[in-house]
Amino acid sequence: MPRRRPDIAVPDLSGRRVVLTGGSDGVGLGLAVRLAAAGAELILPVRNPRKGEAALARIRAQAPGAHVSLRELDLSSLGSVAALGETLRGEDRPIHVLINNAGVMTPPDRQTTADGFELQFGTNHLGHFALVAHLLPLLRAGRGRVTSQVSVAAARGAIHWPDLNWERAYDGRRAYGQSKIALGLFGLELDRRSRALGWGITSNLAHPGVAPTNLLGARPEIGRAGETAGRRFIGALSARGILLGTADSAGLPALHAATSPGAERGRLYGPSGPGHLGGPPAQQKLYTPLRDTDAATRLWEISEELAKVTVAGA
Repeated sequence: MPRRRPDIAVPDLSGRRVVLTGGSDGVGLGLAVRLAAAGAELILPVRNPRKGEAALARIRAQAPGAHVSLRELDLSSLGSVAALGETLRGEDRPIHVLINNAGVMTPPDRQTTADGFELQFGTNHLGHFALVAHLLPLLRAGRGRVTSQVSVAAARGAIHWPDLNWERAYDGRRAYGQSKIALGLFGLELDRRSRALGWGITSNLAHPGVAPTNLLGARPEIGRAGETAGRRFIGALSARGILLGTADSAGLPALHAATSPGAERGRLYGPSGPGHLGGPPAQQKLYTPLRDTDAATRLWEISEELAKVTVAGA
């Protein structure tokens, strides 16, 4: 008997401008289809134009009449992030939803961004931190909701304060965990500062559980020629409906967190099945590393310095 796939209702997003990073494949592409089908004016910033055009074709095929367009963005380049910010500010349209979904995971060897940061920290956290800084006036104008996609990897570990860039002893998995803890701390601190300073922005977190996505697939651009054994194992369990989610269900927590009137600010949403690995989305207890408000404040200040941006009210 085929398993019943979890799903949620998405409110009407007509007239809402939504920016989604990482929307050209995997979980992000599934999110893009659902957002466009709900009537959003969807902006997809992409690094690879060919993948972006293929994503547009799929979105329009599955959501006829979709209002969706591409912009250029490489989150591993702070210059590219600044350029996108300038482009969108030049369009002078409020942003109502921003989903920080894009990411890279465990390159086999230490790599760096265009600005010299460890690839995962620089892309997953600093790139999104800088993006919010550049888009803050538009998010304020739209009283926007920011949803940042973390990971079950953020449930353990810590910020590697003595060596944020893992220059002395690189550990790909720990560096990935740090990047997602950092993004989560930022998302929660963003909400606290918005409350305190009256920015009108709400911010929350989501995680996809575990599903067969492209994060562990073949990624030649980060030195991974073929999919990992872990990706094959996850795919086999997912196909049999054992514990894990699918690429489509993995996007539901972020979809709920970003669009549902019932999704609360400053909260974490993820799959509600055993181990929070798969299943319908639900609010979850914040992971222990994400509860450290002192670490969040410290990271915010360091991130402003590293990314050469100031996240301040417009």
